[in-house]
Amino acid sequence: MNDFWPSCGHHLLDRNADHLLVPTDEFLKVYLGRPELMPPAEACAAERALFAALLDRPRRVVSDAEIAAIADTDARDNWRHMIAFRDHLLRYDTIEAAYLALIRESRRVPPLFLDQLVHLILRNALDTAGDVYLLRAAEMLFRPQRLTFHEGSLIAADDEHVGDAVNSPLIAMFDLSPSGNVEVLNDDNAPTYWERSDRFDFAFDLSRGRRGLAALAGVLERWLEHLLGLDVAIEPFVEPGELALSWYVGLDAEATRLGDALWRSGALDENEQSRIIVLYRLTFGDPGIVIERLAGEPIYLMLAMTADRQLRMKPQNLLTGLPIGKLATAT
Repeated sequence: MNDFWPSCGHHLLDRNADHLLVPTDEFLKVYLGRPELMPPAEACAAERALFAALLDRPRRVVSDAEIAAIADTDARDNWRHMIAFRDHLLRYDTIEAAYLALIRESRRVPPLFLDQLVHLILRNALDTAGDVYLLRAAEMLFRPQRLTFHEGSLIAADDEHVGDAVNSPLIAMFDLSPSGNVEVLNDDNAPTYWERSDRFDFAFDLSRGRRGLAALAGVLERWLEHLLGLDVAIEPFVEPGELALSWYVGLDAEATRLGDALWRSGALDENEQSRIIVLYRLTFGDPGIVIERLAGEPIYLMLAMTADRQLRMKPQNLLTGLPIGKLATAT
């Protein structure tokens, strides 16, 4: 089986009998390598001492006094965030359980930390996936995308990568200063995904009726199965012009806004409709887990882009927004 996304650090984690991720000292030390925590040349003795102590014992208790003794204000804030996050991870047996607790408790953590956890969890959930369309679709859950229409297709590209793009026929469509390369994933270049998976440099066709949206549906199905143990089927549904929403989940902030508008009025204007990338219909394998008042009612998932064609998915919405009576959990 081909490896992919080695940069997420999945090889530094252990796995329990349920194939869930277990933190290790080696994994915790990775955080110490971040530029926000590496003591610069001018760092005070307290900051250097804390860094050295954690490098030796990454699980050691860190007191408020140790952080307060750090002279630099920004460094103190960075250490507080990191230690609070580390302590949260260590309160749970698995990375999956720690992530679920973060989103259920609505804890405020740096988005970078949440994206990293999603990256790791998806790497685990998709460990045996052989379909690179599935893997490219999964990138959208933890990396912001920039979208454009090109020759009748809706194309998504990694926001960070296209900021460095050059020598690509798509560059003018993304309205960027060229400095890199953008290539749309297709059957001819798909085999090269494995060797370049950490570059996040493939653009992705999200046009309706094509393979990309079906691949994203497959990722969402695995996301729910891995974290909540839910058996669901997700498929693109209809044009959301006239539609009564009994229940919906916005997969990003713009989709939530548009879904609320559709909920209130029962329709969207032409401009609002143009921002919707896809409307999925979700079906539970066991309909009996749905709350009683929604029994038999359709459940919709909406994905949308902003007016400036940005997309930042919020995969946590899918975990907290479904109308199920008893929430399953990864432990």
